[in-house]
Amino acid sequence: MEAKLVAQCNSPTLTLAHWKLKQPCVVGVLARPADDISGEARKTNHVYKDGLFDRIAINYLSKCVQEATGLKNSKSGYESLVEAATLASQRFSPIEQHQLVIQSLDRAFPKPMLLLIRTLLPPSKFARKLFAIFTTLFFAWLVGPSEVRESEVEGRRERNVVHIKKCRFLEETNCVGMCINLCKLPSQSFIKDSLGMSVNMVPSKAKRSHGTNCLVIN
Repeated sequence: MEAKLVAQCNSPTLTLAHWKLKQPCVVGVLARPADDISGEARKTNHVYKDGLFDRIAINYLSKCVQEATGLKNSKSGYESLVEAATLASQRFSPIEQHQLVIQSLDRAFPKPMLLLIRTLLPPSKFARKLFAIFTTLFFAWLVGPSEVRESEVEGRRERNVVHIKKCRFLEETNCVGMCINLCKLPSQSFIKDSLGMSVNMVPSKAKRSHGTNCLVIN
């Protein structure tokens, strides 16, 4: 699995022109500096000003991760979430990390709520657009600012792309391996299994980037 992840991290730069999907899905493209060949992301000095909702969401997710891993920490805010993720990456194998994050997400999101969303919003052009908008509005605390863009799905254009300019999690953890094992893979599985929405997040390089960015196609 680790060899496969390294190959994914060294994939060529992708742009919106490449996104001509044969079937609707969610795709994330992580970009990092071209001269970074060690598998680590480059940190920036960007300062996030978390509001009340942001702090509640961050602390709640951090608590869920700590409960799933059994590894507690005394930090607060995003530092607590990063510490929880770091400890998990150090103590568990990639497969175990994947499973633990899914357990964390199961704790964080009530199953009746997920079942209701899946029932009311089966995969469709409207659902993909709605998911994209929802992500930009309510998950900036986790991944940073984002915007909705278009992609081509089955020969037609859809506003179903979430462009994350600089992924907060990748910047804060400073490790592409953690991004893959603690975000990309478990998120794909969780969203597919709980909401019925196919997801594929593909790491890539950005030659002129001083941070990280991500494309998410619903």
